[in-house]
Amino acid sequence: MKYIKYYTIVLAAVLLTSLSSCIKEKPVILDRFFVEFDAATYNANAAGLTYPILTRLVRYGEASNNADPLLTRSSGLVKFRINLVGPQRTVPTVVTYTVLPTVTTAVPGTHFTSSGTATIPANSSFGEVEIQILNPGATTAGPKVLVLELIGAADLPASENEKRLGISIAQN
Repeated sequence: MKYIKYYTIVLAAVLLTSLSSCIKEKPVILDRFFVEFDAATYNANAAGLTYPILTRLVRYGEASNNADPLLTRSSGLVKFRINLVGPQRTVPTVVTYTVLPTVTTAVPGTHFTSSGTATIPANSSFGEVEIQILNPGATTAGPKVLVLELIGAADLPASENEKRLGISIAQN
């Protein structure tokens, strides 16, 4: 009986010490804040590219799936969320973006229009890039690809890994 009490105490002491950690974890401190395309963080890059090319309109905070609507010439106004990675700001932040002409096959004014800016409202972590997809009529030429690149703001650069987003617009 005496040995059972002794082993119980030793076992309890071993369990208590094994549950504590000797390694002190350092807190994660962001020293650089940036903006990124939400869809670029959840979707895999296209083969051989450094950005995804979406064929469907994705829901915010999720990867594309077959339940999402297809991006077609009749999609109209589509929105893509941008994330502010860092503390929220007390004033609205205007973020700029551009269309990459060397990889874009969609023609501005024929297949789409865009303003080139998006606003992250005050006290928010998100903004939206709005693209108006135009309907030039059915064609058999295949989908038109639009590639966007976030530039950011004067004091808020774009993420190097999630600053581009491709959109494939079906034309049939």
